Amino acid sequence: MAGAGAGMSTEESLSRAEELLARLEAARGELDRIAQEEGGSPERALEILGELSELAKAVEEELERAKRSAEADAQKP
Repeated sequence: MAGAGAGMSTEESLSRAEELLARLEAARGELDRIAQEEGGSPERALEILGELSELAKAVEEELERAKRSAEADAQKP
């Protein structure tokens, strides 16, 4: 996924970050549901934790991309 989103505007990066945050929240909700189930699946919980980690990294990347784009826009004449 290297180079994904190259040339994206600040708005596009922020929009993508919002989408990723919504996915992260949905995964967290599923993890909460599994945790409350009697005999919940530890394997599925581990899968969700991995997804949460990946989503959190993707959100961080999008926010960094938005920051760089905003800084570049601010330096334009």
